[in-house]
Amino acid sequence: MKKKFVSVTLALALGLSLAACGNSGSSNAPADNTDKKEDTNEPAADDGADAAEDAGSEGSSAANKDKPLVWFNRQPSNSSTGELDTAALNFNANTYYVGFDANQGAELQGTMVKEYIEAHIDEIDRNGDGTIGYVLAIGDIGHNDSIARTRGVRKALGTGVDKDGSINSDPAGTNTDGTASMVQDGEIEVGGKKYVVRELASQEMKNSAGATWDAATAGNAIGTWSSSFGEQIDVVVSNNDGMGMSMFNAWSKENEVPTFGYDANSDAVAAIAEGYGGTISQHADVQAYLTLRVLRNALDGVDIDTGIGTADEAGNVLTDDVYVYREEERSYYALNVAVTSDNYQDFTDSTKIYEPVSAQLDEVSHAVKKVWLNIYNASDNFLSSTYQPLLQNYDDILNLEVEYIGGDGQTESNVTNRLGNPSQYDAFAINMVKTDNAASYTSLLSQ
Repeated sequence: MKKKFVSVTLALALGLSLAACGNSGSSNAPADNTDKKEDTNEPAADDGADAAEDAGSEGSSAANKDKPLVWFNRQPSNSSTGELDTAALNFNANTYYVGFDANQGAELQGTMVKEYIEAHIDEIDRNGDGTIGYVLAIGDIGHNDSIARTRGVRKALGTGVDKDGSINSDPAGTNTDGTASMVQDGEIEVGGKKYVVRELASQEMKNSAGATWDAATAGNAIGTWSSSFGEQIDVVVSNNDGMGMSMFNAWSKENEVPTFGYDANSDAVAAIAEGYGGTISQHADVQAYLTLRVLRNALDGVDIDTGIGTADEAGNVLTDDVYVYREEERSYYALNVAVTSDNYQDFTDSTKIYEPVSAQLDEVSHAVKKVWLNIYNASDNFLSSTYQPLLQNYDDILNLEVEYIGGDGQTESNVTNRLGNPSQYDAFAINMVKTDNAASYTSLLSQ
């Protein structure tokens, strides 16, 4: 099946990172929404699916405003408060979001770091001062995933302080003396001995061109920090693997300082054998499948749960331990897994499709449909090296002809300018530059 990829040649180098967020990178539910028990993995059949049922491979005759739409990786939401953009999530009867559970993953990352410190307490305090110092690379201060991960680390290590009812996720700047107001000193007790835990420094990794989650900026930051107070740095933590690996390769590998990231990128997983402390898999294989499967179901006019919580005719089905559906948010979230020295060999290929949903659909029953899909930044490490290859594996399985558009990671118009003729597509999958900007896309589809 023919696949297209259009990417932007950047005027400025953006580096290899940018999560996430998810990553993933990826925006998800508001950072204070942690109760998953009432959620169900079995959404009801969508009465609006009929609007797309007759879509043809040369473009649907349906109005663009009625065509299936999936937001992915960046959930429509207020970048300051995390409040969901319900108008965007309910744009039409076939609109959904696909991402991962940011809060569950953030808690896992924080717990992973804390447990590592406790297990290696005898050697981790490099200068023997009784203080476990860590530095933190923050991806995007306005991104829900970044906010959640910063909070998760600070919560687990006891360094978080309250801000408006939640843990403050603002960068602390340099805090070697422990006086910064954004954080506080935490405490860990192991074997009857107490240790101070201090966030020595943290900053948003944003380059001069405005791109966030920037790996090169993180590499420069660890160079500055290590020159100024390197002997105090016992742990390096990052909101994603792109930045984490940049710091690991630039300094912490040589100095044997454990570094923790997020996304389970292949290079980061491989680096665990060389001292990288660990990472979090956000089940990109499940996310990529859900991104296209939801569109496939809407285009076929079948129950949206087909091939997800309910097996399709080919046997594709997901179990409820790898995803959750929240009907009130019209959102599918993949669940996260900690990747450490104990299990990293199970995650060495980040582009391998998920076996339970790998069966080919019959093209007679599921005619080829055309999908417009954008990646907010063509240089994003996670999205370009993990997520898109997975999408390209699944599009064949699901009989979808996908045009892949790569943005510059800085401006929404760089992407929307290439959605000039939406009538030639049957469905859309959108990965925004900023979570606030859903209207930039829905306004085009409403014309």
